[in-house]
Amino acid sequence: MIIHLKGDLAPEKIATLATAHEAIHFRSEDRDILVLSSKITSVPTALAPYVDQSFVMSSDIQLASKDYQSYKRNIKIRQDVLGGNTNHTMMMAGPCSIESWEQISQTAELLKSLNIKTLRAGCFKPRTSPYTFQGMGEEGLKMLVKVRETYDLNIITEVKDSSHVDLVIDHADIVQIGTKAMYDQSILRKCGKSTKPVLLKRGFGTTLQEFVQAAEFILSGGNPNVMLCERGIRTFENKTRFTLDLTGVAYLKEFTNLPVVVDPSHAMGYRYGIPDLTRAAVAMGIDGLLIETHPTPELAKSDAAQQLNFDEFTKMFHSLKPVAEAVGQKLI
Repeated sequence: MIIHLKGDLAPEKIATLATAHEAIHFRSEDRDILVLSSKITSVPTALAPYVDQSFVMSSDIQLASKDYQSYKRNIKIRQDVLGGNTNHTMMMAGPCSIESWEQISQTAELLKSLNIKTLRAGCFKPRTSPYTFQGMGEEGLKMLVKVRETYDLNIITEVKDSSHVDLVIDHADIVQIGTKAMYDQSILRKCGKSTKPVLLKRGFGTTLQEFVQAAEFILSGGNPNVMLCERGIRTFENKTRFTLDLTGVAYLKEFTNLPVVVDPSHAMGYRYGIPDLTRAAVAMGIDGLLIETHPTPELAKSDAAQQLNFDEFTKMFHSLKPVAEAVGQKLI
């Protein structure tokens, strides 16, 4: 249950009410909100005198549900806007990992030439093997800040664990929480205390209910700026890296009020299939794309097989525009 409290309550009274009813309290748009378990289906008698409005929810997908807020959330990313009624599909593109200034500046120049405004690159890499490239860390993050200053691009990069979450929040324009960190409540709660836009990736063994409930940790912390990213789930199929769940994308669009982003690169795992999957995702009218491109993919230090070279990426990008236009979207 979600409760909007009356506007004349003292902070001490609100804290007392939240404690007494085991509720999460946060403030949004000059309104104090309590979120109780969805198992509660009527306003508790002791709470009733303080309630302005209440919403009974069918599950613990509450703040993200269209039953609570019917319109899609609008997320401001520097000068750009994602979600809401903008009808924009935002391209976020770049290498899996930042490896050098030469590599990332070449990528930035490509994006600028295509009028793409958002660059993605990992600095802290949560790899499956301890013997593989783990990212450039803080040095890479400083390079991304320099890219933003030099090329006027939004930057998105991933948080691997809680040891550097504040650093990424302070420097990135969008904080990415990857599939391996989706359940890390220390990261989710830290991001909830910020207002920095967060892109939350679905775990590869995670149900849609679990996925959106992870987003609820951020939303109930007071941060409304959350995007959901489908990046493929693990199935019985072994000819592709994962299986891109576009049926899940349809569910998220229909029942949640959060913008939806798709990452075909990690789902497919092989560059030959990424353009087709990307066009299919764009045809669904999604809010954003996360695509990997690298000046020399064969030399990449991580995920070499799934990164498009610049020619492949450019060709694919131009092919997306008529698809986006056909479903009333504009590719930015």
